[in-house]
Amino acid sequence: MADKAAAIVAGLGGAGNIEDIEACITRLRTEVADASLVDEQALKATGAHGVLISGNVVQVVVGPEADTLTDDIRDIIEE
Repeated sequence: MADKAAAIVAGLGGAGNIEDIEACITRLRTEVADASLVDEQALKATGAHGVLISGNVVQVVVGPEADTLTDDIRDIIEE
């Protein structure tokens, strides 16, 4: 799961671009500093079912593994 989390971080523009992340039941809800750095195709390549971008808020639909991925992503961005 850590590899998938790392790929999602990269798709969101890198750890420095992620300002906040929370898990919803099936989604990663993130706030990014610069939405232009988000690579929607890279996020979908991780197996995401969908990506919604509204301003600097990005939702990545990942299914029931959202909680685990959020924990892994927090570990990455806190390094």
